[in-house]
Amino acid sequence: MADPDHVLVPTLGRPHEDEALSYGLETFPDAEITLLAVVTPLDAPLSEGGILERREERTTQARASAAELLESGAGPDTGDRVRIALAEGRPGTVIPRYASEAGIDHVVMAGDRTRSNWFIRRFLGRDIATTVVERTTQPVTILE
Repeated sequence: MADPDHVLVPTLGRPHEDEALSYGLETFPDAEITLLAVVTPLDAPLSEGGILERREERTTQARASAAELLESGAGPDTGDRVRIALAEGRPGTVIPRYASEAGIDHVVMAGDRTRSNWFIRRFLGRDIATTVVERTTQPVTILE
């Protein structure tokens, strides 16, 4: 398999997303990287944190978090390789759709390392990373 030209790193406000960005930058040194800041809609059940904030505030915060992640995780040698995009929707739907529409070749994302979401997984039978793998035609690397 050839190295990808365009890699997607979704940001959901989870810990260890900096590791996903670093992995994408190091593993695919010639690829363009898109940090996709995903804003979960207010009507989405089981959305994590910030559920009572207004849409504009949540959107601004998602973009700021992605910019902070970029600043802390991307070194000076990354140049213009990394850009930030924003999408609103359920992560399990919006990430595969964005990957398809934006010509993404590979997805790299942080997995859920905590046990705090056992309740969600117990009743829904999957986490976001599993859903992305099932719905995405591109290869997906999940960092646990």
